[in-house]
Amino acid sequence: MTPADLSRTVLHAVRRAVDEGVLTGPVPDSVQVRRPGPGGSGDYATSVALRLAGPARRSPHDVAQILRTEILRAAPGLSRVDVTGPGFLNFTLAPGSRAGLVRAVTDAGLRYGHGDALAGTTVVLAPADEPRAAVWAETVVRLLRAQGADARTGEDATERLTVRPVPAHLAGDLVARLGPDAARWGLLRPAAHDRPATGDSLLVQHGSNPLFTVRYAHARTRALLRNAADLGIPSGDDDPRDPGARPLLDTIGDHPGVLAAAARHRAPDRVARHLERTAEAFLHFQETCRPLPAGDEKPSAAHRSRLALAEAAGTVLAGGLTLLGVDAPEHL
Repeated sequence: MTPADLSRTVLHAVRRAVDEGVLTGPVPDSVQVRRPGPGGSGDYATSVALRLAGPARRSPHDVAQILRTEILRAAPGLSRVDVTGPGFLNFTLAPGSRAGLVRAVTDAGLRYGHGDALAGTTVVLAPADEPRAAVWAETVVRLLRAQGADARTGEDATERLTVRPVPAHLAGDLVARLGPDAARWGLLRPAAHDRPATGDSLLVQHGSNPLFTVRYAHARTRALLRNAADLGIPSGDDDPRDPGARPLLDTIGDHPGVLAAAARHRAPDRVARHLERTAEAFLHFQETCRPLPAGDEKPSAAHRSRLALAEAAGTVLAGGLTLLGVDAPEHL
């Protein structure tokens, strides 16, 4: 069960509670599911009960308890649903609930995380001449379309994005100096209100450069698969059971929710930060759970499942970079 699956589960529970008259008030268009904050528990959490409490004229804690009952009725992928604090719902996934995640990524390919969360929504962004605003609008349109929205830029704009511009003395030669990929990353990675990155550090081939880390991690996934093919080792179709694989599985599972949130909030920087987390998780995974056998070690089912996870990580990295308009190289 991914955060996107869990979000739909909670939304269906809200709808059932309203339809059955247990809760009153409007059903929200979406429900955000995130990692638990301080004082939380389990794998994921949502604060939707706090949003619903006012219209329902009940305390957030009461609303959370109602939703807890509804969720447990139809969520076999959960082992626990707890209410903490004033009314946060905390979810603990059942053992094996991540099964099939790698297969889901493999089946969807670069479209993993695309969905219909914004289907039926029309967004027209105002055209922009300033370099950062133009790149931001182009990328937001791509993110919106990936979530099913009808999105474009045009003079009949319904929205205007506001971003901190590139200083005028740096804008002219930005692409020529950094290249299109580094320039785009530097404009998209900082949040809209933050200063864009325009320095030569974007070209450094070192782990201190997040863009290099993301692209290097993707290239490493491709190299592992090439080496495995040379050795005659196919990737498997099961999620690895190594404890060290858990952080990478988590970041891959988070990918659909990150893309949906980035589209809703017009925030491509969220995608860039998630790619950094995914790259770091993969690089740690490949060191602690080696996907290829060493020395005289025989290939095993564990190696095949680790290779499958490496392939899934590469797919997430490539898909995210593609949405940002940045190349995902096979070799680096």
